[in-house]
Amino acid sequence: MTTTGLRGATELAHETATPPPKRRRGARRPIWQEAPSTALQALKVIFIIAVCLVMLYPFVYVIGMSFAAPKSVTSGQLFPTSFSTGAYESILGGGIISRALLNSAFITIVGTLLSTLATALLAYGLTRTRFAPVARGVLLMVLLTMLFGAGLIPNYLLVKNLGLLDTYWALILPVLISPFNMVVMRAFFMGLPSELLEAARIDGASELRIFFTIVIPLSKAVIAVIALFYAVGYWNVFFNAMIYINDTEKWPIQVVLNQFVVQNSDIANVTNPNEPPPPAVSVQNAVIVLATLPILCVYPFLQKYFTKGVLTGSIKG
Repeated sequence: MTTTGLRGATELAHETATPPPKRRRGARRPIWQEAPSTALQALKVIFIIAVCLVMLYPFVYVIGMSFAAPKSVTSGQLFPTSFSTGAYESILGGGIISRALLNSAFITIVGTLLSTLATALLAYGLTRTRFAPVARGVLLMVLLTMLFGAGLIPNYLLVKNLGLLDTYWALILPVLISPFNMVVMRAFFMGLPSELLEAARIDGASELRIFFTIVIPLSKAVIAVIALFYAVGYWNVFFNAMIYINDTEKWPIQVVLNQFVVQNSDIANVTNPNEPPPPAVSVQNAVIVLATLPILCVYPFLQKYFTKGVLTGSIKG
């Protein structure tokens, strides 16, 4: 077809194309296409501020009461006007709460490292095509655990027969690998360029060397997010600790939080006996702050990895 023919065909297409429907005079667009008015924008701002205040008020109240002096607590003020660090000095000066914080820190650090490494190794192994039949079988078994659970009694008997009762491993090994996290990480690994891995194999690199020197550096985003998921889970471990840990010296902070805040047990026994006890309300709120603060401090540093790590892996899966 010549240039003249192309121009003629284009003009004909423009002439025969259906013109866009004209908007009738006075016809109104749907409300979601209308530009918001000043009053509506002001209403939105007021609504957002109200929601923020409702969400922030409990945190501000708990933090304020944890620093409240005894006279502010006894006066029943909505927000304390005099402050004291006596509650934090008492619970951090020794006792069961200090031990519980150390126990939770140990469980969180060790559990997160082991769970992230085990999940990454399993996810990478399931992406190897040369072991496809075995990988599909293992993946199916892992996915079945998301649908069917053994139940409380079989899990307890298993932990007991393994000799893990009253040990930290009872809180780590039964939840070492999360199927959901493994699926997300496997999907991310499958998106890595296979040519890069094949080039490393041609150069004589083993699978473990490829995993630690190529796959791990390229997967920092998903590893950071999965590690955060595990860290939050281990820090908030409560139910398994109630079942498997009877020794109070090995309780994590969430069990202590339940005993002395929810169950309202005697708080005087957990503070430093050498100093006058602060108000129980201040100690309870200080325990809540200490149980919440570490995770709140970690989130801002890993937030930038969420979109790249989780969404990329889940979409490709």
